Amino acid sequence: MKLCFVVPVYNHGSTLEDVVKSLLVFNCPVIVVDDGNGEPDKTLIKKCAELHKEVILVSYEKNKGKGSAVFAAVRRAHKEGFTHIFQVDSDGQHDIAKCREFIELSEKNPDAIICGYPEYDESVPAARKNGREFSNGWARVVSWRPDIKDVLCGFRLYPVKPFIRVLNFTPYINHRMGFDAEILVRMLWINTGLVNAGVHVTYPKDGVSNFKMVRDNVAISCTFARLCAGMIIRSPLLLVRLFIRKLFLTGKRNH
Repeated sequence: MKLCFVVPVYNHGSTLEDVVKSLLVFNCPVIVVDDGNGEPDKTLIKKCAELHKEVILVSYEKNKGKGSAVFAAVRRAHKEGFTHIFQVDSDGQHDIAKCREFIELSEKNPDAIICGYPEYDESVPAARKNGREFSNGWARVVSWRPDIKDVLCGFRLYPVKPFIRVLNFTPYINHRMGFDAEILVRMLWINTGLVNAGVHVTYPKDGVSNFKMVRDNVAISCTFARLCAGMIIRSPLLLVRLFIRKLFLTGKRNH
C-alpha cells in the first residue's frame, strides 16, 4: 500500500498549514490543490508548500470546483505510483487523529473505500445535518446500497485503481459539491468495496463555507437525476449483487 493525502483548497488558506502539519505525522506525501484561490489564500498555500518538502502542489489559475481539484490530484497520484489516496478537507473541521484508524482499515480492506461519516457535536447547524439526509437517501437508492452512511463527507480513503477507472470511462462527473456523492455511487457501481467509519466534525462559528445553498442543491439534485437513469440501466446487475451480499451476510450471521 502506497498512500498519499489529497487536500483540495479553496478559501481555506488560513487553515491549510495546521491541516498539513497534522497529516505529516503519518509520514505520507500530501498533494495540495490550489483550486484557483485569490489572495491572501494563494500566498498562504504557496508558503505551506515551500515549508514542507512532502507537499506536492498542483495549482489552477481559475476555480474549477472541488471535484476537479480531487480528480487532478488522483491523476497525479496515479502517475506517481500511489495505490491509495486519502482525501481530507482543508477547513480543519475533521478530526485528523482518525486518519490512523482509516489507514488501518484500508490495510485490512485494500480494495475498499473507507468512507467517513460525520459524528457531530453541538456546533453543527441543524439545517446542514438534516439537509444531507436527502443526499444520503438518494445515494442508497441509486446504488442499491442501504449500508451507505454518508455521501457528502470529505474525509475518505480511496483505492486509486477503481477511481481512475471511473474517471476514464465516465463522460461527465459533477465537479463541484456533488462530486463526493457521485464518485462514491459510481465506484460502488463497479463493485468497489465499502467500509464506513465515523469521524468527529466541528463547525467553528467563524468558519468559511464554500457551499452555495441554491446553486449546489440544484446541482446535487441534477446529479441524482442522472444517477437514477444510470441505476435503471444497471438494475439487473445491481439486483444480483444485492442478493449475493445478503446471502453472504446471512452466512456470516449463521456462523
